[in-house]
Amino acid sequence: MAVLGERACWATRPLLPVVRTWELDARRWVRALRRSPVKVVFPSGQVVERKPGPGKQPRKAAAEASPREQRLKQSRQVPPSQTPSTWEESGLRYDKAFPGDKRLSVMTVVKSRQFREKQGKILLEGRRLIADALKAGAVPRVFFFSRLDYIKELPIEKLKGVSLIKVKFEDIKDWSDLVTPQGIMGIFAKPDHVKMTYPETQLLHALPILLICDNLRDPGNLGTILRSAAGVGCSKVLLTKGCVDAWEPKVLRAGMGAHFQVPIINNLDWEAVPNYLPNDTRVYVADNCGLYTQAQAQMSNKASDYGWVCDRRPLKFHKYEEEEEYLESAANKGWLPELEVQSYDSDWTEAPAAVVIGGETSGVSLESLQLAESTGGGRLLIPIVPGVDSLNSAMAASILLFEGRRQLRVRAEHLSRDGSYH
Repeated sequence: MAVLGERACWATRPLLPVVRTWELDARRWVRALRRSPVKVVFPSGQVVERKPGPGKQPRKAAAEASPREQRLKQSRQVPPSQTPSTWEESGLRYDKAFPGDKRLSVMTVVKSRQFREKQGKILLEGRRLIADALKAGAVPRVFFFSRLDYIKELPIEKLKGVSLIKVKFEDIKDWSDLVTPQGIMGIFAKPDHVKMTYPETQLLHALPILLICDNLRDPGNLGTILRSAAGVGCSKVLLTKGCVDAWEPKVLRAGMGAHFQVPIINNLDWEAVPNYLPNDTRVYVADNCGLYTQAQAQMSNKASDYGWVCDRRPLKFHKYEEEEEYLESAANKGWLPELEVQSYDSDWTEAPAAVVIGGETSGVSLESLQLAESTGGGRLLIPIVPGVDSLNSAMAASILLFEGRRQLRVRAEHLSRDGSYH
């Protein structure tokens, strides 16, 4: 009875409605606990005051926080503009182009070589090629796109200060040379090989092999050659005057991103070529038709008539006595450089090497032969089956470059093997 009396006395306390939660709506009771501190009375008579946890302070209490606490709280929060993670947070804006917009007129002239050289700008098409260019440090100026998603796929930090113009897909189709346009095109500043950031893996695997393109006129061939040069690990590609522009759209498509993996120096005079060659570089010309072709070149009085891949052998020249006599007299006069002909798989990578590839129509120039002679180089012969006129220039370049890579790998393996014995 005493216990019952004690419980009855406890039940008369004013906090009873808080304890008898079964008579109240549970959700309302929980919300009440969150709004303000609550005193909980246990059967033993102990009173415990429970305060809301962090982040659950009443609005009034938060408003009464001291100025110092408010400054500390603000200092811990990083403004969204400093670390943008989405398009909305970055504050980027784009414009919609309407018919007659003058900004679209640039697309009619940007493909011309004259515009590229005067304005120092190039045109890139496709998400992958544009992404490779941005990664390598190319500077974008304008992007034309048909869907906002294509822009959102690009790095946000690379888009600051770039004009973003949304156009109709029909406009992209009119500008594009592709069968299936990708819906995005960009105008970039013409890349400078000194300021570019090439992939680290490409730099680690770079070889002491350079490629010199001489009179290459076909865009598809040049793009394929650049792709092979990047695959081999050429340290540099030099393009002399007379070659097709390396930044022409067709060359870019055939290169498949090679333009942003290997340094390319465009439109060089032959007098300037030695300035881009490392010390002790030997220049080899892919001009392997032997004495027969030399006679043909002398008869026409043009060095560009040299073929560089053919099925004729030096022995066949003896059928042409007049040409042989003419060749001898020309060689004695010093008009034609005397270059040793050697097989493409002979050891020609002992010193830093530069390979000259000529165009299929024009062949190599006299300047390339003179440079090869002055550096102690020679002519590389790729034997092919009799009756076959020639190899494609891109195929011949790939054969020579990968043969050079093989020779360097074999030499490195021999050196490591010899070093392990000591």
